[in-house]
Amino acid sequence: MRMILRLAMASLRARGVTAALTVFSIALSVALLLGVERAREMSRSSFVASVSGTDLIVGARTSPVHLLLFSVFHVGRPAANLKRESADWLAAHPRVAWTIPVSLGDSHRGVAVVGTSAALFEHYRYGPGKALAFARGGAFSHDLDAVLGAETAASLGYDIGQPLVLAHGAGDLSFTRHEGQPFRVTGILAPTGTPVDRTVLVGLRGIDRVHEAGTANGDDDPLAVALRSRGGDLPTAQERGALSAVLVGLRARRDALALQRVINETAPEPLTAILPVPTLQEVWEIAGVAERALLAVSSMVVVVGLTGMLVALLTSVAERRREMAVLRAVGARPAHVFVLVLSEAALLTGAGVALGTLSLQGFLALGREALRAQFGMTVDTGWPSLQEWQLLLSVALAGILAGVIPAWRLTRLSLADGMTVRV
Repeated sequence: MRMILRLAMASLRARGVTAALTVFSIALSVALLLGVERAREMSRSSFVASVSGTDLIVGARTSPVHLLLFSVFHVGRPAANLKRESADWLAAHPRVAWTIPVSLGDSHRGVAVVGTSAALFEHYRYGPGKALAFARGGAFSHDLDAVLGAETAASLGYDIGQPLVLAHGAGDLSFTRHEGQPFRVTGILAPTGTPVDRTVLVGLRGIDRVHEAGTANGDDDPLAVALRSRGGDLPTAQERGALSAVLVGLRARRDALALQRVINETAPEPLTAILPVPTLQEVWEIAGVAERALLAVSSMVVVVGLTGMLVALLTSVAERRREMAVLRAVGARPAHVFVLVLSEAALLTGAGVALGTLSLQGFLALGREALRAQFGMTVDTGWPSLQEWQLLLSVALAGILAGVIPAWRLTRLSLADGMTVRV
């Protein structure tokens, strides 16, 4: 077997350019396949980290997915609010260890503003035991103090002491700027890889203060005024005493289902309490189609790379007949020829898999900060996961199987040449 491997390596060296191009194409396809899988894993871990440590999320009566999306990921806005009396009722429940209020509805230059309390910095977790940490400055201590997520500070170029003005409305769709009540940046959080990186955090008292001042000055939301003039209304989290949601931590996680039922059935007002992780699984079911499509595309690229190897081996069949005839003349059997060609396919595939894996690791190591700054993704540059190892093994086996066709053809030709009498 050792001799066959040496012959296979010598044969590939003799066809160096073709072998190098084949390895390069396989490496590119493997890097793409692993990159898609790694991005999928990082996205899922980032989503799960966003609700790590939170046992329940409570909001006004709505669908569980909608509640999760706007309260944690700031996608969309609540259709209704819950009263602060309900939040006080939750905080006083004997099974509840802590609560974090969430008030949404304002923005700053397209960035979501989250009204909350100091409990966020004490109890929020974005991974096992990972609490929010400050890169610079500290938490808000006055009504008009603000704390920026890492990505917000980087993209807007803000630093400690920078003034900022809130605008009523989510994202780029804002109506009223609260210029009479500017906030001041007191802290910038370290990166977390969660939606917290893309927020402006302020205290609930600050939210109340700017809206009370706006109402006193007649500086109301034009859309809300128009709706009220028609007898309608526009729900907003900034109504006095209203909240968008409450994040809840329990004294014992085994009480989550029981308390969820109590909240849904006996709360002071109609509320919806959800378990974050099971609800997140529903979100992944919705996004699963896109995931599978990306994986299918990257798998097809791998198939193209392996097909290139198959074509290279097949096109060399005719020109290698003399080589195989020489091997047969010195005593090689058809099985030896078959194993030789399979060994070449295995070496090409193995080299491509190794090069693709190392290339991806190098790219992730070099682009780690850029990926975190641009996409908010915390990159794991460790060893491949179990799922990735399974993908690599599948590619290696597919490469070896792709070598069966040229190996069989060369075996048949060498056998025919060995039985042919030449004069």
